[in-house]
Amino acid sequence: MKMSDINLKYSFYFLAPLLMTTFLLISFSIQPQIDYCKSFVTSELLDYNVSQDSSSHTINNSNSGVLYLGNSYVAFKEAIAFKESQGNYSAVNTLGYLGKYQFGVTTLELLGIKNPKLFLNTPELQERAFLANTKRNKWVLRRDIKRFVGKHINGVSITESGILAAAHLAGPGNVKRYLRSYGAVDTKDAYGTDILSYMHKFSGYDTSFVSPQKKSKLISP
Repeated sequence: MKMSDINLKYSFYFLAPLLMTTFLLISFSIQPQIDYCKSFVTSELLDYNVSQDSSSHTINNSNSGVLYLGNSYVAFKEAIAFKESQGNYSAVNTLGYLGKYQFGVTTLELLGIKNPKLFLNTPELQERAFLANTKRNKWVLRRDIKRFVGKHINGVSITESGILAAAHLAGPGNVKRYLRSYGAVDTKDAYGTDILSYMHKFSGYDTSFVSPQKKSKLISP
């Protein structure tokens, strides 16, 4: 065997692993690109900077892309949305309640929304409606929030977020009656969910972001 053949043979044994290693490094370095511009950003996220709210223990994990909302207002509304419709903007239940937060037509009209079909097909409008309705409920229940938060009724600690969640379920008038009767007068929806369960399930969120507003309406077709 010639010396040149021997050198070529050993060069091949040296170069082959090097080329394979280089190929693997290039393959693993290529990462899929995610277009975050296509993600839907709700209007209240623009007003409510969860990253600056130390009370909500919000963590933005840049590696996983997951936003942990803690006990913030956004966490509050998303928890209600999951309970109502599993977060489905297109949901319509058997009683005709609409959207992610399951609004009735009467409540929508109270908020100035006269086109249920448009409402159902417009996620941003649904988010604005939830905030507007929560502001209205907080104004109606402002005295009861001041009076009852921190007390216990039927073994449940009363919190502002629990009161507002119950108002979304049963209306602020029924929540007033529940609180002022110290739980003796409860109300259930058509599926058997009562005020007490919402008071318990949605207690402890920070809803201070929501300002009470007497005439909380939207300009909508």
